[in-house]
Amino acid sequence: MSTSVKVSFEGSTGALLAGILDVPEGPVRGWGLFSHGLTLGKDSPSASRICKGLAEQGVGMLRFDNLGLGDSAGDWSDGSFSVKVADTIKAAEFMRSQDKEISLLVGHSFGGAAVLAAAGSLPEVAAVATVAAPFQPKHVEHMFDAEVDTILSEGSAEVNLGGRRREVRRHFVEDIEKADLRDCIRTLHRPLIVLHSPTDNTVGIENASEIFQTARHPRSFVSLEGTEHLLTGKGQAARVARIISAWAGQYLDS
Repeated sequence: MSTSVKVSFEGSTGALLAGILDVPEGPVRGWGLFSHGLTLGKDSPSASRICKGLAEQGVGMLRFDNLGLGDSAGDWSDGSFSVKVADTIKAAEFMRSQDKEISLLVGHSFGGAAVLAAAGSLPEVAAVATVAAPFQPKHVEHMFDAEVDTILSEGSAEVNLGGRRREVRRHFVEDIEKADLRDCIRTLHRPLIVLHSPTDNTVGIENASEIFQTARHPRSFVSLEGTEHLLTGKGQAARVARIISAWAGQYLDS
């Protein structure tokens, strides 16, 4: 069992970001931080179920809404991959201020790319886990590739993301196009576990292969057979939580 506690902290843009701390009811093996997908938020099935699952295994987790999503302040269209990375670092700093220094970073989808980029700025992090993550942030362009030219020429366009219309601005596209995770992955200097479904139709399995091949040991790969990208199927996110918990045990502070 675990307890969920609402928290908030200032993000990199100055906006107040809303989070939930999933706290183990028993002994705490360590603390971790979860980064959600592009527009998914802290209450999405992948975020809430993985974090609650880890908390039930004794790993306390912070999950939070990125800029302009869920209960967080600000405008989503002001964000970018760089802002997401900076806010991930801010979240870790918040945990540090609460005497809950994080040992584990977990990122799903676009959030997986964010934790790979953020890890180098967080010396306290002992291990990193990615779930259904793209090898490069630019991968998300496939969700609005028909509008990219319009965004770049006119400054912005409304696109359909996750069933909702959102404004994507030029700075977002330019930011993901210049972002390159290869050096971040190559110089991670932490144990890395890459979890991915071979039948993921949103972020193809080749992304996991490239992350794994670029990383140096210690590195692990887990094939999430029968799992879809959003982890909404029965037991899928809980299974991911159990795998990460078992793998990360040797790296967590106790």
